[in-house]
Amino acid sequence: MRAEVRAFVADGPLPDVGASGEEIDRRVEQLDAIPRPVTTQEATALADCFGPDDCHGVAWTLLHLIETGPNPVLTVKPEPDANEWRDRLWTRALNAGLVEEN
Repeated sequence: MRAEVRAFVADGPLPDVGASGEEIDRRVEQLDAIPRPVTTQEATALADCFGPDDCHGVAWTLLHLIETGPNPVLTVKPEPDANEWRDRLWTRALNAGLVEEN
């Protein structure tokens, strides 16, 4: 896994919308530093970094970054109580015909 991805993953999930502007900017800079496309291993690790909400749109940036890697990242439908962003990854893969409902 490349250093940029390790650094992002090490900082944990994205903060919520109540985070400081500096914290959100720092996480955006981390995402922007990750070369595209990501590997399967990197995409899988990044999929665990979604926070509780969209973090002022940063979660969409993370989702699109994950989707630059080999798809699908998720091959099994997330549990009903899974993070909404994991559900989105699954639904997008399902709609693209990359996975089948199981």
